Amino acid sequence: MAIKNSNLQRWLTGLALGVVLLLIIIKGSLELLAVVVTLAVVIGIWEYNGIVFGQGFRKEKVESLIFAVLIPLVVFLGNSQLLVALLAFAVMTVFIVFLWKVNETSFDVSAVAKVIFGMVYLPLLTSHFIMLRKLDGGIYWIILVLAISVIGDTVALYVGKSLGEKKLLALVSPGKTVEGTIGLIIGATIASGVFGYFLFPDIAMVHFLVLGLVGGIVGQLGDLCESAIKRNYGKKDASSLLPGHGGLMDRMDSLIFVAPFVYYYRIFVIG
Repeated sequence: MAIKNSNLQRWLTGLALGVVLLLIIIKGSLELLAVVVTLAVVIGIWEYNGIVFGQGFRKEKVESLIFAVLIPLVVFLGNSQLLVALLAFAVMTVFIVFLWKVNETSFDVSAVAKVIFGMVYLPLLTSHFIMLRKLDGGIYWIILVLAISVIGDTVALYVGKSLGEKKLLALVSPGKTVEGTIGLIIGATIASGVFGYFLFPDIAMVHFLVLGLVGGIVGQLGDLCESAIKRNYGKKDASSLLPGHGGLMDRMDSLIFVAPFVYYYRIFVIG
């Protein structure tokens, strides 16, 4: 009964989030999407800080939250030089603030690495949804990313539960299996082909098959990378924010890897 309730909770939460997200993507403006992305990044950084820092480290956490707002804002403004300048300034700022904290009992430079990594991992990667929205047919490209990630993950979940035997990377994510991953790749490829056929009839199907195949793999790697972070700090979920799903980072993990892949494939390959 507990398992059934957990699955029902997972589905209800997922459906509610999906409906709200689709309404924002389809009906909302670029400005609204940028606000939602920024909010997601701030929540993700809050969860990330809780995982890697735990208690204390107030300055580092404040820095992370400030840049979690500034990076999506600069991406929204669309100035690539300003974005590079912000990232350079951010790295310097994090190091300078660290120097102010150095004393005989506190000399852990790894705190700097944690802030800089988190800044690139969540704000920068997630901001590619704003970049996608700015493309011609940007709404459809975001829907394609969601289809690749969500449908792939869903197929992986049920194939893994019913057929999964061989562990993929047990030390990183004990629940993931080779069979589930194969299901994910097949599901993501089919989803990409179907959505691409209807959303982008003028673009060759081969592109969407590649996007689904490689995007499915990239999304799974994103999931594993987030799992590795949690596993390193002995955490199962990023937080308990979403009933049946864990934290927002747990839902963003594959999406924030698929979005940049789809964006740059569209820019550099499809043209």
